[in-house]
Parts: sequence; structure tokens; C-alpha cells
Amino acid sequence: MEPRRNIPPRHPNSAVKKPFPATQTSPPKASDALPLPLYLTNGIFFTLFFSVAYYLLHRWRDKIRSSTPLHVVTLSELLAIVSLIASFIYLLGFFGIDFVQSFISRSEIDIDNDILESDRQPCSAFPAKLNSPAPENSMATEEDEEIVKSVVSGKTPSYSLEMKLGDCFRAASIRREAVQRTTERSLLGLPLEGFDYDSILGQCCEMPIGYVQIPVGIAGPLLLNGCEYTVPMATTEGCLVASTNRGCKAIYSCGGATGILLKDSMTRAPVVRFSTAKRASDLKFFLEDPMNFETLALMFNKSSRFARLQRVHCAMAGKNLYIRFSCSTGDAMGMNMVSKGVQNVLDFLQCDFPDMDVIGISGNFCSDKKPAAVNWIEGRGKSVVCEATITEDVVKKVLKTTVAALVELNMLKNLTGSAVAGALGGFNAHAANIVSAVFIATGQDPAQNIESSHCITMMEAVNNGRDLHISVTMPCIEVGTVGGGTQLASQSACLNLLGVKGANKESPGSNSRLLATIIAGSVLAGELSLMSAIAAGQLVKSHMKYNRSSRDMSNIVIKD
Repeated sequence: MEPRRNIPPRHPNSAVKKPFPATQTSPPKASDALPLPLYLTNGIFFTLFFSVAYYLLHRWRDKIRSSTPLHVVTLSELLAIVSLIASFIYLLGFFGIDFVQSFISRSEIDIDNDILESDRQPCSAFPAKLNSPAPENSMATEEDEEIVKSVVSGKTPSYSLEMKLGDCFRAASIRREAVQRTTERSLLGLPLEGFDYDSILGQCCEMPIGYVQIPVGIAGPLLLNGCEYTVPMATTEGCLVASTNRGCKAIYSCGGATGILLKDSMTRAPVVRFSTAKRASDLKFFLEDPMNFETLALMFNKSSRFARLQRVHCAMAGKNLYIRFSCSTGDAMGMNMVSKGVQNVLDFLQCDFPDMDVIGISGNFCSDKKPAAVNWIEGRGKSVVCEATITEDVVKKVLKTTVAALVELNMLKNLTGSAVAGALGGFNAHAANIVSAVFIATGQDPAQNIESSHCITMMEAVNNGRDLHISVTMPCIEVGTVGGGTQLASQSACLNLLGVKGANKESPGSNSRLLATIIAGSVLAGELSLMSAIAAGQLVKSHMKYNRSSRDMSNIVIKD
């Protein structure tokens, strides 16, 4: 897909449409009226300006030396003054006209956008079946109707609409109609308007036909490391936000939680193959030799000013070698960054190991978006531990249970029960619930919830058994505050709510590390509240109250 173009959005109901395929025509410029090319005209006036300026200064000096009045001018001097003024006016216009026009055109675009937004009406429901008669004016113009038919017939690829039309909203509208006619299924209920489709072009999603609405709730304040955070959670599960909020209340009442970042290291592990295991082992020894690390780091780090190689760890399977690169990535989650660095190293190694066959840039020893023991043991992304001490009084009054009941339940459920189930990184009650909700709200990759939800929850009675010490250890929270979905308006607003929006210029990487710590603190609150509900026998009662709809859906039918 082509890079995103800076083309003002235009509503599909606009009276003026581009022909299809759209041809990009630039607006007329003042320079088009010049008899000579612009570069030649500029050269003439530059030469004229400096030449007559030098001539007049030279004449001025001669008049001062000969005591001639300055107001007495000859014909040549008069022509030189006129030429100086004319060239000055031209050069002023040449350098100033674009500056002035940029403000004028910008204000006109803003006015046009305001008018378009106010005039934009909700799209009418598209016909659900191909053999159904299309309602009158189902598309904005006959031109759009022809494009829809072209997409349905396969003459125009659906993925090329944004590039051909130069209007992302119009492309989504046409694609949506084509999908309905092709599948003979209605998309009524899937919103189309009210979304900035330009913001996802070439970045977040291809071939959009609308967007899904997910409610965002807030839990908190979460008192973590002496600071208060209001945590946004995007979810469709009832009780989740309320339960996490109760956990935040209990933690706040007891002086807050403490979060510690243990490690910050994103990984990528390519797989390479040799003709023999001996050759594969030669590369393994070369990569793990401390004497060669600086050279490898130099090749790796040139991929980005934020990428810093930390470690190279290898594993062999016969004549196949899996190379796990670990590096810091600033405030980005870092998958693209580390992949570029790995490619640089592989290109460098190819010179000394020409018989190395690169099978894949990722060999699953990373391991990305899959439960893996290597992540549980070594960590990936941000490794965080978060703890709090909850007093006996708060356990009874806020959480409605006892310290002894919580400790026993955690041992039998989160630890023993998970071991019986053969869990991998799942020694917790519902860490994935909180991680997923915060991930979606802040624009993270939801698929990385798999390893990011690795968590072990520990509970212990302290202070002679009166109080509860609870902790969560999460070795691979994979988050970023720049790139991907974090740049969308809604997700950016949620990051701003937490105070971690964008990159931290003073301390690169600190925003993403803080976000990971906040997620761990939120998991701590969620674990505390859910475990208390189970211990007190309130889980079923609360879900029946908050997680069941009394709405009669039998009367709400969307016809095919």
C-alpha cells in the first residue's frame, strides 16, 4: 500500500467527484503565468538585484567623495533604482507568497472540513441481497455506484480503493457496500461514520468497512509508588471494571502498592541452517563469545537510535541454530525495531558464514504471541513485580473476607490448581482480564496478551497473621507508548489519562516502563478483588447482578 497522502477528507455525498481512477491534479500556481521557467526567472531577478545594488552603492560612494548631492541622479541611476525596486518586489513575492497561501489554504480546508462534518448524515442501510432492488440513492452518485459494481465484479481490487480515490472514508463506504452485495448480508449495526480512516491507512488496518464499539470504563485511583492513576479499561465483561475498582480502593486504603521494573528487553530469534551441526555450533560459539559482543552490538544498534543490544542467546536443534537477540527499544513496543537490528546482524554474519541459510527472521524461540517457557523464565518486554500489604480491617470491611481464607484459596487455586492443570505462566486468577482491557484501551497489540498475562500471584499472612501481603510477578509485559494503535485518537486519549502518551524525550523508554508498571498494579487490584469474591462466595451473585442482561433480544432481529 502506498504511503499515506495528505489529502483533505471529502464526504461521499459531495457534489464534485474525482473521475475513477482518480487523477491527481495540482492547483494552478502564480508561476504558471511566467514566460520563462521558474528557475530561470529566479536567476535573472537574483542577478539583477545584486548587480544594481552593487552599482548604486558604488555610485553613492563616488558622490560622497566628489561632494555631489545624492538627490541628483542620472538616467542610468534612475533605471538602476527602478530595477532594484522591481527585483525586490519579485523576490519578496517569491519567498512570501507560499507562506501566505499556506495559511489561506489551511483555513479554507478547516472551514470545508467543519462544513462537511456538520452536513454529514448517517448512511442509510444498504440492500442486503444482490437480487433485492437497490433503494433509490443508495450510493452518493452514479460514479460511486459504478465503482461498487467494478469491485463486486472483480475488475477493481478492493484493497486499491484508498490509493485510487484519495479519500479513505469514501473508499470504506464503497467497500462496505460491495461486501454487502457480495455476501448478501447486511452490515446494519456496524458503525461507519465518526472514525478517522486516514489515521489507520498504512498503519493499523487494511480494507476497513467500519469500526467496532467497545465501552471504556475507569478503575481507580490506583495508588502506585506514591502516585495516583486512573486506569482506562476497554471491555464488554460486566463486573470486571467494578471488581478492579474495588481492589484499587483496598490498596489505596492501605497506603498504596509498590511496583518494581526488573528488566526491559524485547526479543527476536531467527532460525538459520547449516550443512552440518559442526558449522552451526561454530556460529553459536562465535555469537556467545563476549569478545564479539561489541561488534554485534554495533551492527545491531545502527537500525535505530533507541535500539540497544543487550544479549545474544543461542539454542541448537541438530544443524539448525536459533539465535535469540534481546534489546531495549525505548518507548516503542519494539518488534519492528528489533527485527531490523537482527537483519543487520544476519547480513553481517553472512560474510564470515557464507554457508549460513537464513530460514526465517523469526524461529519461535522469541517467543511472540505464544505461551512459552522461555518467556516465563527469561522474560520478554517489561518484567515487573508489584506488591501491597492489606490490613486485616480492610480485608474484612472492603473485601468482605478474611486473611486466612485468602491465603488458603491462593495456595489451592492459583498455585496447586494451576500446577495440576499443567499451566504455563498461569498461576493467577484472571490477570489476562485486566491486561486485555488495558491493552485495548491504550492501543497495544491484543494478541500479545498471551505472554503479557503470564503472572504468578502470591499471598502470605504477615504481622502475626493479621495482615495480607499480596504480590504479582509478571515477566513479559509487552507494551509501548508510540507506534501502532497508540497513535489513534481514542487510544492516545487513554494514554494521556495515564500520563504516558507518546515518547519521553527526557528519558527515552520511561513512559512505556511506567505503563507496564501501571498494568501490573492494575492486575494486583484485580487479583485481590476476584480472589476475595471467590473466598466470600460472592462471585456468582455479583456476576448474576452485573454480567447478565435483562434486555429482551427476541424482538431485535436484523433481517438478512
